[in-house]
Amino acid sequence: METKRSDVVTRRAPLAVPRTIGLVCAVAAAGALVSGCGNSPEKDTGSPRRPVPASAPASPSSSLSAAQAQRKALIPAATVDYAQAMKAAVAAVPASEPIAAELKGTPTNPYWNTAVATSDGTVSDVRVDARSGKAGAPQTESDDSGDKQQLAARLSKATVTAQQAAQTATEKTKGTVTSVELGDSDHGNSDTPAWAVGVVSTSDWNETSYEIDATNRKVLWMHAEQS
Repeated sequence: METKRSDVVTRRAPLAVPRTIGLVCAVAAAGALVSGCGNSPEKDTGSPRRPVPASAPASPSSSLSAAQAQRKALIPAATVDYAQAMKAAVAAVPASEPIAAELKGTPTNPYWNTAVATSDGTVSDVRVDARSGKAGAPQTESDDSGDKQQLAARLSKATVTAQQAAQTATEKTKGTVTSVELGDSDHGNSDTPAWAVGVVSTSDWNETSYEIDATNRKVLWMHAEQS
């Protein structure tokens, strides 16, 4: 069974922040002076001129992309982390081990979409509440025998756990793990199992993606999102 990797949220282009170019034309409240633009002379009222205020700076939230804003709202709402979610999922499916977890939902209803597998390659999806840590009823996937054999082989080769892969990623990028998934390597030997790990920095809400060899913890690839 090939698990598909997906981002926590869909990336979109950053919102453009307008900048004021040239002189600012400002109209004061009723009864106040009107400041003209260009070379028009100002009427002398005998009162000292007051500087025309510049445009107000954009608020921090307006400089975030849609993806960053969504992460900023969702991640603090999840009090259960990926490791706790995986532990709850494994407890719900006897003799299983975790192969995926992704933070999803909304700030009012965050949850972890997790997947666990038994040694024969049978996969079960388990939804875990990201606030209470409670696991829902497992949903067994109906994979064909070929997919199950492929996953079973991948599990037998993988000696690096999800927690170890996540630790490798967060040692390089400080932040919150929002996704982790076992699959085949895209940037190394195709027969090598690898963990895909997503880490979001809470300083700028950007995501850094890693591919980590599941046999030796070597970083095979990384991509840092830019604001």
